Amino acid sequence: MWPLLGLSVASVACALERAWFWFKLLRQEDRIVHDVLEAARYDLEKAMTIAHQAQDLSIGRFLLAPLKLNQPTPETFRLAMEAAGDKEFVKMRKGDKLLETVVGIAPLLGLLGTVTGLITTFANLNIGTGGTAADTTKAAAGIGEALISTATGMIVAIMALACFRVFVTLQAQQMDYFSEAGSELELIYRQFWYEPHQPSQTSPKYAIASCPTANDAVVSVEGH
Repeated sequence: MWPLLGLSVASVACALERAWFWFKLLRQEDRIVHDVLEAARYDLEKAMTIAHQAQDLSIGRFLLAPLKLNQPTPETFRLAMEAAGDKEFVKMRKGDKLLETVVGIAPLLGLLGTVTGLITTFANLNIGTGGTAADTTKAAAGIGEALISTATGMIVAIMALACFRVFVTLQAQQMDYFSEAGSELELIYRQFWYEPHQPSQTSPKYAIASCPTANDAVVSVEGH
């Protein structure tokens, strides 16, 4: 029971920390993305300032990574976002390994406690000498007490599994959300800041001078 108590405390602490992380992110990320995208259409410096003010959140650090570059190409812009996104997704998975470990170990610890409890109970039961009603009552109480550890282990594992599945679902949703916000920011950068400053591909680079032909030279001599 002591190891199960330790695992339950660790699971609750991890769940509370992750719940606070997701609460802060989900409550503010829509506003941050909206403000950054709106500002990026007119002023990249202002967009960078907004993202910098929100860098304590994952979405702020994700949007700030490409905006703080100095006149990047669209490819560099995208690579900066992808690298920042990978780092943030790793941070979002914080605590997953602990919860997975609790889900796997807690039921086994509960089962182990039940087995050892049953062994002790049957070892103290005087079957050969004809046990009294009091001995039977003690045996039943011992078996019931031994089964408590299995129930406790299953409860701890179920709680950890529920938290783990919720966090995994949020992570998947955030991956799609980050991808959508990043694509829109890259499109704004291409449309408003990169392509207008590129030279036109249809304008000729060199003026083609017309060369005089032989007939023009003959006409010029005759006329002279």
